[in-house]
Amino acid sequence: MEKTILNLQPESVWFYFNEICKIPHPSKKEEKMIAYLLEFGKAHALETHTDKVQNVLIRKPASKGYENMPSVCLQSHIDMVCEKNSNVQHNFNTDPIKPMIDGDWVKADGTTLGADDGIGMAVQLAVLASESIEHGPIECLFTVDEETGLTGAFALEPGFLKSKILLNLDSEDDGQLFIGCAGGKDTVAVFTYTEDKTIPQGKAYTINVSGLKGGHSGDDINKGLGNSNKILNRILWNAAKECGIRIAEIDGGNLRNAIPREANAKIVVPTAKVDSFIYIYNTISSNIKNELLSVETNLNIEIKETSIPEVLIDETTQQHLLDSLYVCPHGVIAMCADMPGLVETSTNLASIKKVGNEILVTTSQRSSIESAKDDIVDMVDTVFRMAGAATSHGDGYPGWKPNIHSTIMKITKDAYQRLFNEEPLVLAIHAGLECGLIGEKYPEMDMISFGPTLRGVHSPDERLKIDTVERFWQLTLEVLKNIPS
Repeated sequence: MEKTILNLQPESVWFYFNEICKIPHPSKKEEKMIAYLLEFGKAHALETHTDKVQNVLIRKPASKGYENMPSVCLQSHIDMVCEKNSNVQHNFNTDPIKPMIDGDWVKADGTTLGADDGIGMAVQLAVLASESIEHGPIECLFTVDEETGLTGAFALEPGFLKSKILLNLDSEDDGQLFIGCAGGKDTVAVFTYTEDKTIPQGKAYTINVSGLKGGHSGDDINKGLGNSNKILNRILWNAAKECGIRIAEIDGGNLRNAIPREANAKIVVPTAKVDSFIYIYNTISSNIKNELLSVETNLNIEIKETSIPEVLIDETTQQHLLDSLYVCPHGVIAMCADMPGLVETSTNLASIKKVGNEILVTTSQRSSIESAKDDIVDMVDTVFRMAGAATSHGDGYPGWKPNIHSTIMKITKDAYQRLFNEEPLVLAIHAGLECGLIGEKYPEMDMISFGPTLRGVHSPDERLKIDTVERFWQLTLEVLKNIPS
C-alpha cells in the first residue's frame, strides 16, 4: 500500500494537516477554513469565539493538576500563499492541496503546500483534541489574512486574549527559536500609458523567464536567488536601447512577499534590427545564466516568434518603466551589526502587472530598524516617482524587538535542550511575524516563535521535513507542561 502522510507520526498532527489540505484557504478567502474551525470547537465542546474580522479563538481548560498554571496562547495563521507552476491546472479557491511524501519531505504536486502555516494550525488542533497531554489553560488563536495584509493581527483588539504568554507556531527552522522579527511596508508604483499603433515593419516575439526557485522575500532574500522581473527587464532594457524594440505586454511575479519566479513579455522588433536583437538576447541571456549558475540551475529563458500585436505601450512610458525597473534595488540592503548573519534591511521587486491602461509595479521593503525601513521605502518610492509613476504605500507593520530576558524564551530553550540534547539557536528573523502587531496590542505579552523545518516557502517547491514535525510537536508539549505557576 502506498504510504501517505496519514501513516506518519505524530498521527494526530498529520491527520489534522491532511484535513487542512482538503479545505481551500487562500488569503482573503478563508471562510471554509473558518467554518471548519468553528465546527471543530463546537464538536469538542470548547469555548469558541470570532472577532470582527473572523479571527478564531478556541479556549481549552487546563488538564488535571495544571489548573494553577497561567494561560498560554498558541497562535498561527489560517491563510496560505497560493503559487503554482505555470503548467499545473489548479484552482486554489476550490481544489484541495495534494500532499505527497518525497523522501524525507512532504510536498505538493506543483503547488505551494500550505505548511506555512497549516502545520502550525495542525499542532493547535491536535493539542485541542487531545485528552492525554499535560497543560494549563490554553487559548488557540487562528488569524486571517497574514500573507497579504496581516489583516487579522492588525484588527486584533485588546481584551480578546487572556494569555500573557504566546507561542507563535509560524517559524521554519527546527533548532531555531525566534525572539524578534523585521517590520515591513509595501510600495506600489502605477504607470499610466497610452496606446501606440504597432510597428508596420517588424517581427513579434514572446520572451519567457521560468524555472527560478523563488521563495520567501524575507527568509530567502539573502540567498542570491534570481528575480524573474529583473532578468526580463535586463533583456528588454538592452534590447530597447540598442534595437528600438517595443513592448505590447509585460507580466511578472505575483505576491509582494515572494521572490518572483516567472516573467514574460510580448515585444515587436523592427525588421532591420532583428539580427541585432537576437544577438543581444542570446548574449544577455547567456550572461545571466552564467551569473546565476551556482544558485539557479533550472533557469530557463525562452524566446518564440508570435503574431504581431495591434497596439503597443507608448514609447515614453516604456522607457520610464524599463529605466526604473533597472535601477530599482532588489535584495539585501544592509546586514545586522548586532546579530551576525541576520539581514537588517531588504527590498523585493515583487510583481509587474499590466491592467487596462496601467502598469502596476509592487515592491516590499523590510527592516528590523524602523528608520531604516522608512529609508528604503523612500528610496524605492523616489526611483518610481522620478520615472513619472504615481506611488502609494500599504499601512506597514512593526517589527518585534528581541527580549533577551524573556521567560518563555528560557523555558523553550531549556525544553529543547532537554528533549534533543542539543542547544537551539536563539535568533531574530528577517521575515515578518504577527508577533510585532500582537505585541503592539498586548505590550506585556511574552512571546517566542518556533516550528519545524520548511524550505521553498511561498513557491511550488515548498516542502516540510518529516522528522522535524515530531520534534515540533514534542517541543510544544514540553513547553506547555513546564510553564511556571
